[in-house]
Amino acid sequence: MTRGFATALSAVFHPLLVPFYLFYIVCYQLPGVVLLPPLPDRWLVLAVVWGFTFLLPSLGTVVLMKFGLVDSLQMPEREQRAWPLLLAASSFGAAAWLLHRPGLFDPLLPRMMAGMTVAVLLTFLITLRWKISAHGVGMGGAAGLLAVLHLSGADGEPTVWWLAGTILAAGAVGSARLALNAHTEAQVWAGLALGAGLALGVSAGLALG
Repeated sequence: MTRGFATALSAVFHPLLVPFYLFYIVCYQLPGVVLLPPLPDRWLVLAVVWGFTFLLPSLGTVVLMKFGLVDSLQMPEREQRAWPLLLAASSFGAAAWLLHRPGLFDPLLPRMMAGMTVAVLLTFLITLRWKISAHGVGMGGAAGLLAVLHLSGADGEPTVWWLAGTILAAGAVGSARLALNAHTEAQVWAGLALGAGLALGVSAGLALG
């Protein structure tokens, strides 16, 4: 894999963009999975997700750069990732709170956002000691969520194709992180396992509850 292609993959599937992709898939590509809000009003869900999972964390990271706490948006050093991850976790949590409006938003939406918030918090805690792959966590979580929807029979064949595509994308992104020397194999696999395991675990817990 060339360095340019690896960089492009890492940018397109940045951890702060993956939530937006997932909510778009669930709201617009898997009919019947989400009932509320009605289809014409689902842009509001995507606006909340975009604002709180990408825009605000990105602006926060830029501010950290201004104060010299972060050298670059790539954050190659583990020590520089803590503050951006903590800011992202706070912003993700705010999005989960905003989406928790029974009767206005489908219950799946705040549960998805809450699970993502926990994933970012765990990534933050692990990063204090070890440089786990945030890309891996995001892609693993996406694959895990789509696997849960498929196993629950949420939407039949469309879910299978989205799941297969996400698994392929996760493999490509993991390879890209290795090609860029951003992580070791252990860090990439740990990220994928954390994301997928959390999605499957949270879903199992909700089912048992």
